[in-house]
Amino acid sequence: MNLASYSKILLALAFLAAPLQRLHAYGPDGHHIVGAIADERLANTPTGKKVAIILDGMTLREAAQTPDTIKGWDKKGIEDPKNAGYFSSRPRLAAQLRDFWSANQPTHDNTSPMPSHHWFHYTDVPVEAASYASGKVGRTQWDIVHMITYCVAVLHGEVPENNPRKITKAVAIILLAHFLGDIHQPLHVGAEYFDASGRPVNPDLGKPANEDQGGNTILLDIAGTTSSKKPKMHSFWDGDPVKALFPGGLDAVEKDERKSQMSAAETSIVHTFATQEPAGWRMPPNMPLKDYAEAWANEILPIAREAHSRLVFQNMSTKTQDDGATLATGTGREKTMPDHLSYRAWAAKVVRAELPKAGWRLADLLEKALATSGAPATAANSAAPAVTAPETSSPGATPAPAPGTEVAPVAPPAPTPAPVAVLPYGAFPANYKEVVLTWVRTNVPNAASLNIKWQTEPKPADLPDSGAGKVYGYLVVFNLSVRPATGAPRQWTTHTALIRDGQVVKTNGF
Repeated sequence: MNLASYSKILLALAFLAAPLQRLHAYGPDGHHIVGAIADERLANTPTGKKVAIILDGMTLREAAQTPDTIKGWDKKGIEDPKNAGYFSSRPRLAAQLRDFWSANQPTHDNTSPMPSHHWFHYTDVPVEAASYASGKVGRTQWDIVHMITYCVAVLHGEVPENNPRKITKAVAIILLAHFLGDIHQPLHVGAEYFDASGRPVNPDLGKPANEDQGGNTILLDIAGTTSSKKPKMHSFWDGDPVKALFPGGLDAVEKDERKSQMSAAETSIVHTFATQEPAGWRMPPNMPLKDYAEAWANEILPIAREAHSRLVFQNMSTKTQDDGATLATGTGREKTMPDHLSYRAWAAKVVRAELPKAGWRLADLLEKALATSGAPATAANSAAPAVTAPETSSPGATPAPAPGTEVAPVAPPAPTPAPVAVLPYGAFPANYKEVVLTWVRTNVPNAASLNIKWQTEPKPADLPDSGAGKVYGYLVVFNLSVRPATGAPRQWTTHTALIRDGQVVKTNGF
């Protein structure tokens, strides 16, 4: 399925679904990149090992797309046989995700005491607003700003895992891996509001207005599109600027080859982003973690504003939803701007800056949230990657005796157990593709003409050793083929590689 077809399907689903349902911010490619950056940043660190244990070996790259994947459960529910098979290789995670979905089912009732999990992905701050906190329109207790804070509180132990939203530590990490991508997509933070005449207004000032749902109701008339194929503003931001990161011309390449080249390009993009520190990604010293999400929303809001101000809105009208809500619809036509950048080029520049920030911030947030417990963590007291020493006292502990009071000797408290290591499997190989490709190029004849298709991401495994024991690591399954002569059918063979601490220690199928 090509990108255009995929976008049309997503768009159709969006208008058929609940009034406040949104498209997938940055799409799978963008979310994968954010998660994979964090994987590489956390590789071989205490935090990376903790995450691997909590997620049963699921990578942050895979986790980052999962909250959109479970949106597919909405139509037929989690009891549908097709949906029941999701994440079957990780039954503990599957059960937790099913509980999460059941506790936050989609609803058309915006006043429902049980929120829809769709609401967690965005906030609709008016783009004319000064900040997230400067008004109330478009913000809710279940929006992305509040839900990032909620997930951090779960990881930090301030909210118990058995909470009404059924967000366990594993689900919190999965949601954060996704939400960090969402909150760095401008139209998941800002929305334009229009008066009855189709003019932009700020509803925080008490003026009646209809919103564009983060560009979901606006058609884009920009360079590179035709009158018959105008994209929706929101879906454009989900896909087109991310696609600009990848090599051009891949749509004309054979499907298997295109998939291989896209995978290789993603690996290269991720490594570049993970090793080149993005400007301005750090939060101010001493800022509590609970304030990070609002700061990120405030940072992206001016970009959402410019995403609208670079357009002139035409043919504006209103559309009433099934729930009675009225939305503004119309077309946004590209303006000529002083920077001489086309809308598409400007959007690509924005995304090239925001995706690395999201990935670095995800790694940093998990490092801080998982490093301490008890008092809220801040940038100052939890910036180091190492796990902090366990606390020896807690609220409610017995107070010290008064001077001169005799007390019986008390044995010192047992130390808090250190986090369990990744058992015998070694460090999780976030860069497994690079590791396997290096091994193949070194050990396989004609490697330069081979194509590769990845079948699985690394999973903990043990294989028989040459002796009586076993060798442990992370198993990757992949297919290889030698480029055939013209007209000859492509022959694929299946192989496995067991990786331990960045090295291929055992292979099969060669």
